[in-house]
Amino acid sequence: MDKRRTIAIGMAGGGLWAVLLLWIGGWHLTLPVFTLMPVIMTAFLAPGLVLLAVIGRLAQRRFFDDALIDGGPIPPGHPAALDQRVLTNTTEQLVLALAIWPAAAVLLGGQGPGVIMALGLGFAVARLVFWVGYHISPPLRAFGFAASFYPTVLVALWALGALAGFAG
Repeated sequence: MDKRRTIAIGMAGGGLWAVLLLWIGGWHLTLPVFTLMPVIMTAFLAPGLVLLAVIGRLAQRRFFDDALIDGGPIPPGHPAALDQRVLTNTTEQLVLALAIWPAAAVLLGGQGPGVIMALGLGFAVARLVFWVGYHISPPLRAFGFAASFYPTVLVALWALGALAGFAG
């Protein structure tokens, strides 16, 4: 299977993941609306733990590699180079989530707590899949990327629709 086909299948799978994640969070993971603030504050724990793991793995690689221990650039092709790219992309995705999810949780009213909790757990799983997929074969990272990016896009659109009075 060629790379583009592998990536397209992964992206499509990530899109399906996003729809299922929001459906489960919005209609099956019901949490009382008064839990919204604690849920917003704890929904980022699982994604933060994944970020911690990636940072820790990169630090471990640097510590045990004489060429990297001084903090210099990571040579292309070194396994730490993949971990650095995973760290960069995960940080970007997490900043995006921090900018969108809390407002979406508020705008979605009673569905907000369940949605943001599902988003946090789903993000952590998707980022781990992204990380492992990247190490197996770079095109396999597509599902993990899409499965962490598309839910944020969809919840932003859903929240904007709720704000405009079209969804809720």
